[in-house]
Amino acid sequence: MPLFNKAPYVKKALDSVLSQTFRDFEFIVVDDGSSDDSFAKAHSVLDGCDVAHQLIHQNNAGVSTARNNGVSVSHGEFLCFLDADDWWAPTFLEKMDELIRLYPDAGIYGTNYYYVKNGVEKVCVKRAESGYINYCRVYAEDLRMPLWTGAVSLPRIVFDEMGGFRPHLKLGEDFDLWIKIVLKYKVAFLNEPLSFYFQDSDPAWRGIGKLHDPNCHMLWNLDYLADEEKSSPELKQLLDNLRTYGLFPYYLSKQYHEAAEQELSKVNWGRQPKKTSLLYKAPIGLLRIREAFLVRGSFLKQRLLKFLRFFTG
Repeated sequence: MPLFNKAPYVKKALDSVLSQTFRDFEFIVVDDGSSDDSFAKAHSVLDGCDVAHQLIHQNNAGVSTARNNGVSVSHGEFLCFLDADDWWAPTFLEKMDELIRLYPDAGIYGTNYYYVKNGVEKVCVKRAESGYINYCRVYAEDLRMPLWTGAVSLPRIVFDEMGGFRPHLKLGEDFDLWIKIVLKYKVAFLNEPLSFYFQDSDPAWRGIGKLHDPNCHMLWNLDYLADEEKSSPELKQLLDNLRTYGLFPYYLSKQYHEAAEQELSKVNWGRQPKKTSLLYKAPIGLLRIREAFLVRGSFLKQRLLKFLRFFTG
């Protein structure tokens, strides 16, 4: 568990791990130089617990380095990850252990999960059956991640083989690792939501929703997949769908517009939905005005929902 300035949420995350029905595990928490009292809160929860654990501290170096360092001091044969504002159902590890036993040939395992926003829980993955899945095909269909960091497990030997998380990536570091694995190994999936992906934490500490330097964004760092992209139509479709969706805010920005255009030139537009192609053909000025209205509308919607929750409990 990487921990950085998540004081309001970390106890719930920690309690969800300590409450697992499956007990044969070791728990590593890596504080990534928090400036709030996250470290102290984690220490108070873990102090005296009956689970083998370590709480270590590092200077702020980012979530990838924190996860890699956590793995380096751990001893388990299989690895799971959980961010400090997300949480697991009590049977998450138990079901994951069963999945590993059922599908021993997989290189990575995942379960379905809930997407929690504005206090509402929604099952995320809609189009995947339990068992071995075609990751690229499932993900490309509606861009709902069949593998999410808080709902996966992978053999340590596979993690080490792939070199872990690339430290310089600030967005998409998890996808960057998963795609390396799924191109070589089978993916086993359990269509049962057992983890909770929390979206209502302080946006100041969340990577999603911000514009990142292209050097730190996984969509600008996929050149190593060039050969596989040419030979695998399903991988090509997935990467193109991710490009047209993920690069749109960059395409609209003045700072990264040209960089986004260059990356979007790799897209096979003939296999994109018509509405996507038409969107990118619209005048950039009109698109920026449209986006400003959408952002403002979303902001007002969030304020209204918080207001209603306050008065309705």
